[in-house]
Amino acid sequence: MSSDAGHPSRPVLQPPHPPHPPGLRARRGLNWATVGLMYTSYYFCRYNFSYANKAIKDEFGFTNSDMATMLSAQFIAYGCGQIINGLLTDRIGGKKAMLIGAAGTITVNLLFGAASFWGMLSLFSLLWGLNGYIQSFGSPGFIKINSAWFSEKQRGTFAGIFGFMINLGRLAANKLLPLLLAGFAIGTMMNVPPLHWRWVFWVPAIIASIVAVVFAFVVKDTPEEAGFHDVFKGEADHAETNVRAEIWPVLTHIVTNPMVWIIALAYACTGAVRQAIDQWFPVYFQEVHHLKMTGAQFQWLGYMIPLVASCGSFLSGWVSDRFFQSRRAPVAGAVYIIEMVVILAATQVHTVGWAIGFFIMVSFTVNSTHSLLGPAAAMDIGGRKMAAFASGCIDAFQYFGAALGMTILGYVLDNYGWGYYFYYMLPFGVVGSILMFSIAHRKSLKKGAK
Repeated sequence: MSSDAGHPSRPVLQPPHPPHPPGLRARRGLNWATVGLMYTSYYFCRYNFSYANKAIKDEFGFTNSDMATMLSAQFIAYGCGQIINGLLTDRIGGKKAMLIGAAGTITVNLLFGAASFWGMLSLFSLLWGLNGYIQSFGSPGFIKINSAWFSEKQRGTFAGIFGFMINLGRLAANKLLPLLLAGFAIGTMMNVPPLHWRWVFWVPAIIASIVAVVFAFVVKDTPEEAGFHDVFKGEADHAETNVRAEIWPVLTHIVTNPMVWIIALAYACTGAVRQAIDQWFPVYFQEVHHLKMTGAQFQWLGYMIPLVASCGSFLSGWVSDRFFQSRRAPVAGAVYIIEMVVILAATQVHTVGWAIGFFIMVSFTVNSTHSLLGPAAAMDIGGRKMAAFASGCIDAFQYFGAALGMTILGYVLDNYGWGYYFYYMLPFGVVGSILMFSIAHRKSLKKGAK
């Protein structure tokens, strides 16, 4: 006799339903990995500049301000492109956007290398600005695709994964690009002599071309396109399967949300410090501490910066999801304060060992706020239908802040020297923390929420 006899009201236990349709996790993993690899190759075609910076400057007699002009052109174009292309991405879909960006950055990197035969500052600035604009299809496309594939409750953690993919590209750049400039051996069969810096742009373009072909065949914009339906039942953000949006409703909804602009201003502070680290650390250690890019200390630093950046991205997103009910502002505000303390300490100690440690710690903090305020907050605000434009508006200000910062930093370095390098970063941490704590009490970043 059944043990339930005499208890007719007791519910019959049913086997638990799987949380997701069979095969979804594997297909999402394949989609995510391919999208991430594509975005990694974007960074390979962007961060290559920092490794060629000193070689370009030395060959043509450019100043730090001249190099900052090229970077500022990239950042301004990237920021404008984020707004424009974020809006377009919500209309055309993330996959098309990323393929357009890939084709563009491959072409521009090939042209930038070829421009070495002329050595004109104006041509370099124009091309690197164009690279900034075309690369701005990448982040909105990346976020657009993955906002459809991840639950609302997973997005802080996903933001950490986003940061990991960025830093994978930086790690690959640090390992390969110095070897191109210094020369290397392939086993005992081939010795490759030191190559001209133009190969620092050509090789990443070739790698990105291969990845783009794989991306075109593998990636789907949504689970529905891959044959998976009703994946996130009960989540309002996923209730509508059509992720394409009309431009005007998206524009008005995002632009009129004051949270977008508070986060955007804080993100400008993040950009000013982040790019000062990422774009200038090779030059800093070459000129201040006379390290070779193939030397053990520089290679260890090049490994640790993306590693701790990935850890910061993942940990900050996980903490905001796990302990703050997916609220990003309190965590970001605390990280800005930690960043200020680290930068203050860095202004007082100048040995190479301590300098390496401070670069690593600043990278940890700045990439924590980068992933929290860019992908995570943008998806919270825009949802999967408007995530690209929300991301574009916010991310644009990261690069506007970086462009302003590069102009200031180039002037400071040319007129006052590297001793003021860390002092330049300090005000941005102060402003960022104030902005984040001003909205730390809010439970939601969506328009009209409190």
